[in-house]
Amino acid sequence: MSVDRATVDHTPAIRTGSIQAWSVAVRPRSLPVALSPVLVGATLGFERSGQIDWIAALLVLAAALLMQVVTNMQNDVGYTVRGGDSSGTRTGLPRATANGWLSVRHVRAGIVMVALLAVVVGVALVAWRGWPVLAIGTASLIAALAYMGGPRPIAYTPFGELTVFVFFGLVAVMGSDWVLTGSVGVVTVMASVAIGALAAAALAVNNHRDIAHDRLVGRRTFAVTFGEAASRRLFGMLLLGPFAMLPLMAWLAGSPALLLPLLLLPAALQLQRDFVRCPRGTAFNQILFRSFRLELWFATLLSAGALLARTVT
Repeated sequence: MSVDRATVDHTPAIRTGSIQAWSVAVRPRSLPVALSPVLVGATLGFERSGQIDWIAALLVLAAALLMQVVTNMQNDVGYTVRGGDSSGTRTGLPRATANGWLSVRHVRAGIVMVALLAVVVGVALVAWRGWPVLAIGTASLIAALAYMGGPRPIAYTPFGELTVFVFFGLVAVMGSDWVLTGSVGVVTVMASVAIGALAAAALAVNNHRDIAHDRLVGRRTFAVTFGEAASRRLFGMLLLGPFAMLPLMAWLAGSPALLLPLLLLPAALQLQRDFVRCPRGTAFNQILFRSFRLELWFATLLSAGALLARTVT
């Protein structure tokens, strides 16, 4: 999933080839989407097994962050190559290649370099846990490149939110737990659904914001295909559903500490109301960033609850 670096009402002045330009392509403000599932998977695995290999955990986190960077850069260059900014109606934040701050060739070279680094990290994890890690890593890399690459990018279909849900929720959370512990707990499975839903909610904001523009350039996102009302319902379900899962997760874990993320429910309800009332255009960028922050805080409190549960028991 890709977001841009700041909320502005005009295109900022950025020097070609500068660190700022690369920051636009890398989208550092989207990295909580990669951090959150690893944090949750690792701490729930620790709560269940009582042990964790910190070196392996750091390798898993590095792999997740690198995959997110590949996705973001591929999104930037892929959208430009397809002429996504040519209509002049886009309300999202600027893309580095579309504005000429970075060349398509340089960003593609960056994608190759980051992907190769991810492969190196992946090889280390394969040595640690075996060949199933290779399958997880390969599928994740293909999904990252296919989001805005290939003859029919995922971003041009109604399946963007589903893809994010699977790879930044199910695969990332359960994969982290399995790599670190060799097994996956039932609470981890539920947590993967919750984290995946929150990650997909952020993409739902992105696609809802750009519905008019996407329709013009031929992107058949969920919002374009099913309409604004369905898009609002999807966001509400993805945003609030994880909170409904917490009581069952706490019961299965045998610890009320896993209810800690419920402290965020008022903020989530306010975010949902603000999403519905938000005027068209760049105002949705703040909703987007708030969605990312909510996911990170949800993951942090759930992880804190897991650690507290382990300490108490």
